[in-house]
Amino acid sequence: MNKKTLVLGASLKSNRYSNLAIQKLVKNNVEVVAFGLKSGVVAGVDIQTTLLQYNDIHTITLYLNPQRQREYYEHIVSLRPQRVIFNPGTENPELYKLLKENHIAFDGACTLVLLSTDQY
Repeated sequence: MNKKTLVLGASLKSNRYSNLAIQKLVKNNVEVVAFGLKSGVVAGVDIQTTLLQYNDIHTITLYLNPQRQREYYEHIVSLRPQRVIFNPGTENPELYKLLKENHIAFDGACTLVLLSTDQY
């Protein structure tokens, strides 16, 4: 099953974890869409600066701190992902509650570790 993933908080900077996650997801043949503050391309994936109504998103992996996540709550829920991954530093009890209310699974984990250990 292809776990189409939205990287929310994507960066063009090669040393950022969101950038490394995009690279590793692509390398693992996961379909990736990405949203960030600056447009560009990482590992063949266009980073959008407008959050689109993507179709068939399985996983959203977050690279935004909790304060920055607030403006995206409605959009995250509207995408109806199978799960949301809260990477280190993105933990957010307020969003956990909203996801629970909408029956969306979430996990506090590191996307890079999950991919490296075949748990993605």
